Amino acid sequence: MAIAAVRSAQLADVDDIVRIQSVTWRAAYTGLVPDEAIAQLDGPQARQAWTDAVAAAGSDGTPGGNAFHVLVATEGEWTVGFCAAAGYRGEGGTIAEVSTLLVEPRWGRRGHGGRLLAHAAAALRAGGAERGRAWVPEPDAASLRFYGTAGWEPDGAARTLDTGDGALRELRVSGPLDLALRE
Repeated sequence: MAIAAVRSAQLADVDDIVRIQSVTWRAAYTGLVPDEAIAQLDGPQARQAWTDAVAAAGSDGTPGGNAFHVLVATEGEWTVGFCAAAGYRGEGGTIAEVSTLLVEPRWGRRGHGGRLLAHAAAALRAGGAERGRAWVPEPDAASLRFYGTAGWEPDGAARTLDTGDGALRELRVSGPLDLALRE
């Protein structure tokens, strides 16, 4: 059996991050967001955005060393998922937000998402945050269930995004950052 792990993303991971986002969004969000938007996920602008994000996050692997983190999940030699999360000062303390957490569908249901969330939570906790949050498209029942298993539930906040081809309602989920991996 291959060893599963989570580590800080390196610039060499950008191609895998772009691939995972493109494949996952095609599987999960076709019909929810315009085809043109999904098509751009593996284009040069997306690649540059992820290159910039990984570079900004740093790659020293020190929890709490940066307010912004990009992590990748691996299984053996394969990169199978990634997470981008940030902690920032807000009213009432440090706010921790997971902006993206994706696992390529063919690697799903193997604990990679939970490992990514637990590692991101540890890094954000080290930066002073106690609770985390994420925005999830309302029709994305799988992601809502995933966050629910971690104790992150809809907190009553919602927003509507203009997709250019209609509206997409997102629910904010929030929950504790004291997550632990189950062995």
